[in-house]
Amino acid sequence: MDGRTRAAWTNTTHDWAAAVDTGHLAGIRAEAAEFAPGGVEHLVLEVLAYPGDEAAARGAGRCVVILHADGSVSVRDDGRGTDTRVDEHGEVVKKPVMATKDLRFFDRPEAERLPDGHPRRGMSVVAALSSWLVHTNRRHNGAWTQRYEHGLPVTGLDPVEPDGTTGTSVTFRPDPSLLPQSPLDADRLTRWAAHWPALEVRVESAVREDQTGVGGGPSRGRAAL
Repeated sequence: MDGRTRAAWTNTTHDWAAAVDTGHLAGIRAEAAEFAPGGVEHLVLEVLAYPGDEAAARGAGRCVVILHADGSVSVRDDGRGTDTRVDEHGEVVKKPVMATKDLRFFDRPEAERLPDGHPRRGMSVVAALSSWLVHTNRRHNGAWTQRYEHGLPVTGLDPVEPDGTTGTSVTFRPDPSLLPQSPLDADRLTRWAAHWPALEVRVESAVREDQTGVGGGPSRGRAAL
């Protein structure tokens, strides 16, 4: 598929004509205090907002937030998975969605406020302000994973074995400049999660490094939802 075909597609969330917006990501990194005013906790809320949307659309949903010992965070939900498109040949087209702006929220004065009182900007903020981020997506038409470093994809959209479930898993390690000196406040995150009443959120703290994928990314297992 060429860029002309994608350019003709209607964009509702991300620009399908481009896979990566390096200028957008660089701008976020240059103004980290503006885009993550609450530090790591704000990034967690940016991620939670998506399963919150999904739960509201479906009437209910569940999500697990795991705070890892190395400062990384995993957010796993039981939604339908990140959106795809189907081209004129019936082929599924996927997109590295973390690498371009979410058109619904970025640079929109009317964008919703997250529970910490700061505006929602989208997942590209989380990716750009993370040393690494791994996004795993499970849909009925396939499952795949992709790794990002400072917002830029460093792997392809690699297929993973279907397990009969759908949903999205995002594990990220915030840039060291954003990491708090003390652990994230699980109780506060739990209270803030009430902002999405259709979403059941469980916040856990991981204590065993061999279960957290410390150092380079998430473990391969999926937390029970």
